[in-house]
Amino acid sequence: MSKLKIYFTMLISMVVIASCSKDKFDANAQMAIDEELIKKHIATNNIPATKHTSGLYYQIITPGTGKTISSSSTVYVQYIGKLLSGTTFQEQTGSTVPLNLGTTIQGWQIGIPLIKEGGQIRLIIPSPLAYGKNSPSASIPAKSVLDFTIYVSKVQ
Repeated sequence: MSKLKIYFTMLISMVVIASCSKDKFDANAQMAIDEELIKKHIATNNIPATKHTSGLYYQIITPGTGKTISSSSTVYVQYIGKLLSGTTFQEQTGSTVPLNLGTTIQGWQIGIPLIKEGGQIRLIIPSPLAYGKNSPSASIPAKSVLDFTIYVSKVQ
């Protein structure tokens, strides 16, 4: 192998290693940052939320009386998703959307089973339980805390 090839191989390796270290996402550190943001949001808006052991905050608006929800359930939902700034990034109201709960963000998988069919819940989800360092769309920045109000009309 020529010296030039060795040089380029080493250079490319260093670039790859350097770029990987910049992409590290410390979920615990981010959870601490999000915790402070959530506490401030809850206090400012007088939200009677409860903290789950996962770090998720929730408010059961209506507990529901129907079927129990599990991570393998298909839930038919209407929801509004907002950033802590109050900006709505997604709204599905008027008609229900079926979702396999096991394929949704972790915050939904943890929070939605806290109610039953016919229930409504507000979930304030720290970024490690949502999209983390990723930005799923232009309307949801990376490391965003998400605030959902979700109505579950049907469970299968």
